Amino acid sequence: MAGKQDKEAAKQAKREKRAASKARRGQLFEAFKMQRREDPMLIPWMAGSIVVVAGVLFGIGFIFNIQWTLLPLGIVLGILLAVIIFGRRVQRTVYGKADGQPGTAAWALENLRGKWKVTPTVAATTQLDAVHRVLGHPGVILVAEGAPHRVKNLLAQEKKRVSRLVGDTPIYDVTIGHEDKQIPLKKLQSHLTKLPRNLKPAQVDALEAKLAALGSRGAAMPKGPMPAGAKMRNVQRTIRRR
Repeated sequence: MAGKQDKEAAKQAKREKRAASKARRGQLFEAFKMQRREDPMLIPWMAGSIVVVAGVLFGIGFIFNIQWTLLPLGIVLGILLAVIIFGRRVQRTVYGKADGQPGTAAWALENLRGKWKVTPTVAATTQLDAVHRVLGHPGVILVAEGAPHRVKNLLAQEKKRVSRLVGDTPIYDVTIGHEDKQIPLKKLQSHLTKLPRNLKPAQVDALEAKLAALGSRGAAMPKGPMPAGAKMRNVQRTIRRR
């Protein structure tokens, strides 16, 4: 009886795995069609990357008389580069559509790559200005979005509130936008990764436990922006998993 149950469980697991794989392929195909409609240069860039990489390896192989051996490798590497280009152009499109909408900073933070601990909307106003808290190796990072004259005070209040609990832990503040001393949404990830690594993982966990009791204050913010084609957000995760 146990052996039969194990076989059924294994079959069910295989069916679920095939279904998940089929769903990912469908998601990628839909994203490709969507991106192709909005990005006329997508196919030329992807095709060009395959041709160039394969051509370079074929040329190198020709010198050593192993061109037919290196050609398949060149095609595989070219396809890999094409997938990377596709992912980057999808990301650029998604961020371009989301930029400037309320909730975009929270949406971007929740899609950060790496071991970041994000608490969205720790402070907000009824005008949908907000401050979000990020914990990581740099320390505490407060990310603000909204009107500069309002988020300045909101940031200062939140920084004061957090500093009472974290002691000497570094606190950084970032404001999303395109004005002087602001960080564009599409550059948020790279900006955070360039900050100094001040804390070890255990210290980050301890810091999270300290700040858990701090809670949130202010008006509720939307879960994230709703640009046309926002389903592409899930595609970035699928591409990274591949």
